[in-house]
Amino acid sequence: MAKDILCSLERGMDGFSKGQKRIAAYILENYDKAAFMTASRLGKLAGVSESTVVRFASELGYDGYPSMQRALQDMIRSRLTSTQRIQAAGDLFSGQDVLPAVIQSDIDKLRQMISHPNQSEFDRVVDKIVAGRHIYILGVRSSSFVAGYLHFYMHLLTENVTLIQSNAAGEMFEQMLRMGPGDVMIAISFPRYSRVTINTVKFARDRGAGIIAITDNELSPVYRLSDAALLAPCEMISFVDSMVAPLSLINALLVALSNRAGADVSSTFAELEDIWNAYGVFGRADDE
Repeated sequence: MAKDILCSLERGMDGFSKGQKRIAAYILENYDKAAFMTASRLGKLAGVSESTVVRFASELGYDGYPSMQRALQDMIRSRLTSTQRIQAAGDLFSGQDVLPAVIQSDIDKLRQMISHPNQSEFDRVVDKIVAGRHIYILGVRSSSFVAGYLHFYMHLLTENVTLIQSNAAGEMFEQMLRMGPGDVMIAISFPRYSRVTINTVKFARDRGAGIIAITDNELSPVYRLSDAALLAPCEMISFVDSMVAPLSLINALLVALSNRAGADVSSTFAELEDIWNAYGVFGRADDE
């Protein structure tokens, strides 16, 4: 329903009440800002009460104002330029202390995840990774750091994992030259969605690899190309992408994979501890 909200507002304009028309008109003209406003703020700017905004969301078919707000955010998330993000952040955090406001925003996203867990899909993703012949991890731009984090720990769990370096598109395809059926690509993609990621995932599909998407919602391009997917909200905070929820999801994935590996993981880390101690990789508490 997210992608249709603006069309719904345009089509329903003639049947709206005077107050509802004010809300709809403001959203249609300022949807990039309205998506990140509270119901009170939106009502004030549209010239109606907060309760009118809340009722309007319900009459459009949403569970409440937060549901309508998320629909707007999902629709525009991939469209916003950096300048629009900064402007939206100004509206979102206006009159608030930034530190607690940003932390609260991240907490809200984590609560959103835990209130709608999809354990069966999570288990299916774990099964596909465990069964994969070779695992390729993809993430570009801000998602590249999330991909690197996942690769760092997966590399300790298994030797059949490759992080696709995204320095140049041509080189990325060369890294996947031997990819084929039985292999799995974990594609990490959050707004603004990179065309490089989409094209690389299409290449992997053409080679016969299975695709696991780690992304923000079902409208994401990589979700539509995937065989299985894990969803985590990615909050836009000014020009910054908050990856708190995606990283929490990846932590859960790593723990699940470690549990599947069992004794093999214990022996791997026992050997690593011997190496770290022998070569003084980590300092001791009593080191000066």
